[in-house]
Amino acid sequence: MTSPVRRIALLGAESTGKSTLAAALADHYQTVWVPEYLREFVEVNKRTPQAHEQILIAQTQIAREDLAIEQANRYLFCDTTPLMTALYSEFYFGAADAALMELAREHRYECTIVAEPSNPWVADGLQRESDSVRQEVHRRLLRQLDSERIAYLLVAGDTEERVKQVAAYLLTQS
Repeated sequence: MTSPVRRIALLGAESTGKSTLAAALADHYQTVWVPEYLREFVEVNKRTPQAHEQILIAQTQIAREDLAIEQANRYLFCDTTPLMTALYSEFYFGAADAALMELAREHRYECTIVAEPSNPWVADGLQRESDSVRQEVHRRLLRQLDSERIAYLLVAGDTEERVKQVAAYLLTQS
């Protein structure tokens, strides 16, 4: 039996407002959202992850989704997915390991939302590099989604505008 809760992927490069949007959408729909585990990993370890740790990060993200879905109401907003972890692995390490690539291919979401990198770039300690990296990761993400034929909604504007865009899109996806 499938869950009546729909997992919604929120993707985007660094500093595109994904976490802010996830929290706003969860508030709007009176549900929960899953924060990006990578942020916690960096804060706890005081460093960015190494290549061999990427699979653990993706697996932990999914495990947290699986826990959160029990508290979710209609939608579960997921701030990142294994696909993003694989994309960043390719960007920073030249490749993603086979297990991570398989996890990214197998773990799908009912809807995918991509945050456009049009808001001001903000440095955030160890996790964020530059606006030029953000723009390049965004281009790679769109190419990846297109190549895998994953439909997505590209959202822009402030948080309120993005919530309205997502709400209208979700109505069409029901």
